[in-house]
Amino acid sequence: MMQMYNPPHPGEILKELCLEPLGISVTRAAEALGVSRKTLSAILNGRSGISPEMAIRLSIAFDTTPESWLNQQVQYDLWQARNKTQTFKVEKLFTANAS
Repeated sequence: MMQMYNPPHPGEILKELCLEPLGISVTRAAEALGVSRKTLSAILNGRSGISPEMAIRLSIAFDTTPESWLNQQVQYDLWQARNKTQTFKVEKLFTANAS
């Protein structure tokens, strides 16, 4: 899988490509998804991620796949984690030539 350069949070995608073009408010979208406005707002503002359950809800509401939403979340999370690797205190547990 090719790594994106600084991928957007999936909440940003949801907001800009799904809700805004359809003129759907956060309150209306939350009702349609069966979640609280607070829950959806946290996702849209990047304070919360897309869970497997939310991915299924979004896939039903927008005729997409849950995998597409989860892939966006994984790409975002991986990018964030890779930018912190210099702070990790990890040692390698294998040798290059084990023969």
